[in-house]
Amino acid sequence: MARRHDPERRQRIIDAAIRVVGRAGIAGLSHRTVAAEADVPLGSTTYHFATLDDLMVAALRQANEGFAGVLAAHPALSDPEADLPGELARVLGEWLGGDRTGVELEYELYLAALRRPALRPVAAEWAEGVGALLAARTDPVTARALVAVLDGICLQVLLTDTPYDEEYAREVLTRLLPVPGTQDAPGPGSLPPATAG
Repeated sequence: MARRHDPERRQRIIDAAIRVVGRAGIAGLSHRTVAAEADVPLGSTTYHFATLDDLMVAALRQANEGFAGVLAAHPALSDPEADLPGELARVLGEWLGGDRTGVELEYELYLAALRRPALRPVAAEWAEGVGALLAARTDPVTARALVAVLDGICLQVLLTDTPYDEEYAREVLTRLLPVPGTQDAPGPGSLPPATAG
């Protein structure tokens, strides 16, 4: 039954869109499926989100709050003495270690930007936001590289359905950002010399 006064309707529609994508993927997302999931008239979804891209932008913005929020709350970002590579590897493990539904959903929406240009600015916002958080402990160039590595590790784990390897992640991140106080550690933005194989 339709609700006469429903100030939370827009948010319920976004939440419903996220559930639909989580269950049926991007291909299952339509104004009709979201209206049914949210228990609202079809006209409500088109009133709040004129196009499907508008709805996907809102869903992606909400999904983006996941990892970025976990990272923003982590004390290592404000502690210059913290082992940042180790802490990032641990946080990534926590993010990937539980129910992966939310992580998969975030990446499904994120990767939808490849085919839907309207989503690209929102996907870029996520990368820029996480990069800005990391730049507080390093520099902008290294922060961008860290975002790329974190993204790549997540995608490898999700696409190959393999267990997350925290030691591997820590090793890779250390090559970009050595532990403070390590002798011969390169400065921010530089890479350590390659070792002979």
